Amino acid sequence: MSEVRYRQAGSIAGKGGAPHQFSHSITGLALDRNGLVYASGDSEIKVFDAAGKLEKRWTTMRPVLAVAVSRQGLVYAGEEGQIELFDPATRNARVWRDEKMLGRVTAIGFAGDSVLAGDAAARAIRRLDHTGRCLGTIGTDNNVGGLLIPNGVVSFAVDQEGVIHAANPGKHRVERYSLEGRLLGHFGRFNFHDPAGFTGCCNPTNVAVSDRIYVTEKAGPRLKVYSRGGEFEGVIAADCFDPNCRNISVQAGPLGRVWAADAVKLQIFVFEREAA
Repeated sequence: MSEVRYRQAGSIAGKGGAPHQFSHSITGLALDRNGLVYASGDSEIKVFDAAGKLEKRWTTMRPVLAVAVSRQGLVYAGEEGQIELFDPATRNARVWRDEKMLGRVTAIGFAGDSVLAGDAAARAIRRLDHTGRCLGTIGTDNNVGGLLIPNGVVSFAVDQEGVIHAANPGKHRVERYSLEGRLLGHFGRFNFHDPAGFTGCCNPTNVAVSDRIYVTEKAGPRLKVYSRGGEFEGVIAADCFDPNCRNISVQAGPLGRVWAADAVKLQIFVFEREAA
C-alpha cells in the first residue's frame, strides 16, 4: 500500500491571553455538522470557523477536559465528576453529576440513543441514556479491570456503524468495542523502529475516526493514520509538536481534514490529505 500524504493547512489558537487563545490547557476537540471546530481548555469552550476565526466562547463550571457536539447540536463538556450540557439555541445549560460513575470525563461520544463518556478515574467508558443515567460500562471486562492509561486519559471515537474505537496505550493498540461492551477486535503492536507500531510504555494516547483511523503518540509526539482495517498508512506530522506533549487531542472530518491539539503550545494544527 502506498503511503498517504498530508500537508499542514494552518493552525488555530495558541498560547496567550487573547480571546482566541488558551492560557493554561487545551484538552479536547469536536466538530459540528456545519464544520465548526469546538475546543475545550482552561474553563472554557471556544468555537472556531473553518478558517480559524473565533466565533463564540463560554465558560464552564469546572475545568473542562473534553468536548463533543451531538447530532442535535447540544454541546457536552466533560469535567471532574460531571458533564455539562449546553444548548446554543436557547443558551440553557444543565448538569449530569455523578462523582462515582463520572469520576473524570476525558472523552465524550455518541452511539444510537446513548451518550458515551470516557471516565479516566475508572479507566473505562460509561454508556449513558438521555438523562445521564448509567446503562453499562465498556472496557473493564479483562484481566486488568479496565484500559491501561498511564497518561491519565481515556480516549475513544465512534464510527458511523456505532463501533467504539478506544486507545489502550498500555497494550500498544486500538481496541474496537460494541455498544454492549463486547471486544470486537484490535490492532497495534509494540515496535520501537517500525512507524507502523507503537513505541514507549504507553502509546497510542488519543484516537479519532472518520474514513480512516487517526492516532497520536507521545515521546516523541506524532500524528499517524491507519486504514479502517488497521493497516498503517503513514505518519502525518511529528516535528510541529512540542517534544514534551503527552496527550494530543485529535479530531477527523470529511475529505481527509484532521485537527490535532498540542497540549504544550496550546495550538491546534490543521492537516489536509493531498491528492493521489
